[in-house]
Amino acid sequence: MLTIFKNTEQGLKCVEEFINGCWVDVVDPTPQEISQLEEWGVHPDYVQYSLDIDEMARAERDDDYTFILLRIPFENGPEADIPYSTMPVGILLLNNCVVTICKQENEVLRILHNGKYRGLKTAKRYRFALYLMLETANRYLALLRQINKTTEAIEDRLEKSTRNREVLELLKYQKCLTYFSTALRSNELMMERLQRMQMFTQYEEDTDLLEDVLTENQQAIQMVKIATEILSGLMDAFASIISNNLNGVMKILAALTIALNMPTIVASFYGMNVSLPGEGQPLAFLFVLGVSVTLTAIAIYIFYKRDWLS
Repeated sequence: MLTIFKNTEQGLKCVEEFINGCWVDVVDPTPQEISQLEEWGVHPDYVQYSLDIDEMARAERDDDYTFILLRIPFENGPEADIPYSTMPVGILLLNNCVVTICKQENEVLRILHNGKYRGLKTAKRYRFALYLMLETANRYLALLRQINKTTEAIEDRLEKSTRNREVLELLKYQKCLTYFSTALRSNELMMERLQRMQMFTQYEEDTDLLEDVLTENQQAIQMVKIATEILSGLMDAFASIISNNLNGVMKILAALTIALNMPTIVASFYGMNVSLPGEGQPLAFLFVLGVSVTLTAIAIYIFYKRDWLS
């Protein structure tokens, strides 16, 4: 899908034809759309780089263009193995337009479509790239807060759990954090390269915006690091807790089994076909029943005092 946007007095609007100073947003392009992009000066190799899900962040500069590959976060569907992952977005800054290329629709570009940033101008190509990087860092931070809330809810369930489901769920979020950490560090290296290339020194606002982007990205890296350490500690701790909870259940079952076997033992003795004390007494059954109850009560009392029933 290929969509063209241009700033107007009413804000960012979708236009029908390619014009100078526009933003061309490309999502999973068809061969015909790739050919159209090539006519506008976009080399097919850069399209393929942007669609390669494993491509790492980087930046290239030439006389006619600047190519920036940025890894952004996105939320997987409910049937996916992990809730969050990352993917590349190609940003091609040509002399007369900005082109973004991505494998699928995502929240980062959708927010830019909605006009969140008033200073976003499609004609100001470098500032556009900076706003895109800033929104990417903000999106990482937002998803990290969601992960923290989710893991706290799982932590509450783990305290009484005897199953592995909660630990496996935590493992999924640990994978998400690994993907986030790799992508954020890759983005950081790319941004530092852009800073060394002095691409954003023409305007003071761009220089300040780049500093904000680096700060937000560094904050996201630190949040990922802290969340990863906490999650690793939680998984180790609650693996032991689940084992202890299961041992507690088995201890209670063993204690109840022993207590309930007391009447069985007494009844077994008096069920044998031999002479036994009190067999001629009319109250023999009550005596046997009393002995069974007494032994069961003694066993339960002993287990209770030893804290085996809690």
